[in-house]
Amino acid sequence: MIIVDTLSKRYGKKSAVNNLSFTVPDGQVTGFLGANGSGKSTTMRCILGLDNPTGGRVTFSGTTGGAAYSAAFPSIPAKPSVAGAVLDASWFTPSRSGHNHLRVLASGANIPTRRVDECLELVGLSSAGKKAVKGYSLGMKQRLGLAAALLGDPQHLILDEPVNGLDPDGVRWMRDAIRTFADEGRAVLVSSHLLSEMEQIAHRLVVIGRGELLGEYTLEEFLANGTTIQVECREAVLLAEDLKRRGLNCTIQQPNQVHVAVPTNTGVEELRQTIAQVAAEQGFLVTALATHRDTLENRFLQATEASREYIAR
Repeated sequence: MIIVDTLSKRYGKKSAVNNLSFTVPDGQVTGFLGANGSGKSTTMRCILGLDNPTGGRVTFSGTTGGAAYSAAFPSIPAKPSVAGAVLDASWFTPSRSGHNHLRVLASGANIPTRRVDECLELVGLSSAGKKAVKGYSLGMKQRLGLAAALLGDPQHLILDEPVNGLDPDGVRWMRDAIRTFADEGRAVLVSSHLLSEMEQIAHRLVVIGRGELLGEYTLEEFLANGTTIQVECREAVLLAEDLKRRGLNCTIQQPNQVHVAVPTNTGVEELRQTIAQVAAEQGFLVTALATHRDTLENRFLQATEASREYIAR
């Protein structure tokens, strides 16, 4: 697990991150969301020890291959066996082959050379390993960056825009790979502006704006505010009245259609069962019961509207 505790970072008089606290649990993918300039990249660099924060603490805990580590700032960057990261897909010596790039990194971290071939195979670059990186596509560079992050078999992975430059097949491969890393028990923090992809891979979300926490949620919790149950019923008005008496927020959209908002403390299936039970008790005929969930993109825009610096009208 990664625990970020009151992390702050200032550049002169400008505050990039302000008293930010959140967790990245083992065995889950945590999506890290925020508008441009919200402090995501600064936060990730501080987590890894690449930048020294002005204040706060980051703790790494957990085990992979018997390794455990805890870090409080100021500190040295996390060891490879503790955290692996992809922050930039272009930090390569162009004339060096992919294999030699990883070999140099492995040597510097005292990692066995055999791990280089293992990681190239893991990311699907075995056949391209001997080619110069300058000939790699952006998607191949993303894969090579991931291979570098995996060299030390880390407990924690921090990935910034991991699907940038990938074709549809590569996007699906990266999506499956990220989920697999979490299934293996790793703590995975992923930042991406491709919210449709984030909706498919994230278990949890951390949303920030202007360097401050806007909220920490499960994916279902975050989407619940935009989820409704659409009920087609001959006695729609009477059904809505009964549901309102139970404290539910209902609106009549058409003469025979009721929309019921899903409360944040109620699951979708639980609400569907409640609606069906009320209709059955009153003898109302329900001809359709459909769940309509808002997209992560819409929910994100709503949650961050007040903290975005640039908003097109």
